[in-house]
Amino acid sequence: MAAEGVGLEPGPGSEPGPLCSEHGQPLSWFCSSDRRPVCDACTGPGGRCRGHRIRRAEERAEELRNKIVDQCERLQLQSATISKYVAEVLPGKNQRAVSRASAARELVIQRLSLVRSLCESEEQRLLEQVHGEEERTHQSILTQRVHWTEALQKLDTIRTSLVGLLTHLDDVQLIQKEQEIFERTEEAEGILDPQESEKLNFSEKCTWSPVLTQLWATAILGSLSGTEDVRIDEKTVSPLLQLSDDRRTLTFSIKKPKACADGPERFDHWPNAMAANSFQEGLHVWVVNVQNSCAYKVGVASGQLPRKGSGNDCRLGHNEFSWVFSRYDQEFRFLHNGQHESLELLRCPVQLGVLLDLQAGELLFYEPASATVLFTFHASFPAPLFPVFAVADQTISITH
Repeated sequence: MAAEGVGLEPGPGSEPGPLCSEHGQPLSWFCSSDRRPVCDACTGPGGRCRGHRIRRAEERAEELRNKIVDQCERLQLQSATISKYVAEVLPGKNQRAVSRASAARELVIQRLSLVRSLCESEEQRLLEQVHGEEERTHQSILTQRVHWTEALQKLDTIRTSLVGLLTHLDDVQLIQKEQEIFERTEEAEGILDPQESEKLNFSEKCTWSPVLTQLWATAILGSLSGTEDVRIDEKTVSPLLQLSDDRRTLTFSIKKPKACADGPERFDHWPNAMAANSFQEGLHVWVVNVQNSCAYKVGVASGQLPRKGSGNDCRLGHNEFSWVFSRYDQEFRFLHNGQHESLELLRCPVQLGVLLDLQAGELLFYEPASATVLFTFHASFPAPLFPVFAVADQTISITH
């Protein structure tokens, strides 16, 4: 493209400036194609910028000056904005942060104070119940001691009397005392042998408290560094189930049961499986993802749980060897030994946590997301116990 204007002469009054290194002439022009200042010879015939888009150097310089002025104005506005932010906004933010931090501290203190007060009140109530139960048991034992001491004295008196009759009377006199002998014998038979009574045992039910259980479970779950690495024993898996390679996921199969090697450990009828882990003592926690299934059971079982046949002795929750949380459609229950307790849940759990405290004899089911205790069961559990699972819809998976 030809140079702008007529001829390539610099304007009148132009002062000499830097010279072209190639031609020794003033750099009076600007080549837009090469983005650099050039001289008259560069733009003339044979020049390397001939045919390029050429404009006067002072026009390009003026354009750059205008850009610099615009940029300076923008920088000035930006600086003013930042200065105002630093001078006005940040102090306000800082003041609000201090105020809100103070309110947050007060809220924490108030809530913990309330929790502390509740704990102290519950502690006092439960300790009073424990003391009361201890006194009741002690009084029952004292009453029994007095009763059986009197019974012993009465039996000793009857025995002494009967021995006296036996040793001091002749045949006729003994026959004449037959009625007395009958009465003494009948009196002795009226004194029954001691029988086991729950009234003589300290009942640990006096320590059961929904408040304490919730606080304890929350504290335990909050302090645990992780859950048990529970894996399913593939030798126990029902033919109705498929086990994942990592041995954590069970999938119910609606197809024909798969052919698998049978063994004494395998459940051959009900869709059950048992973990390889066993627990003898201590505190244990594991979590199962149950969001995809509408029919499952999760819990613990004794190693004595039968595996073969369609009877209730192999069905989780329907025998003395298993304790499980059960879901069937929208019905939730706790099952043990054929007895069930319905559970009213506000929503279907996405995950189901199991907390087993063998020392305290406590089995607790909870929802990990909210640390809500769903059900608690107390018993003297036989050891060892194994995590057990059943699934009759879709999939459940042990998380880790």
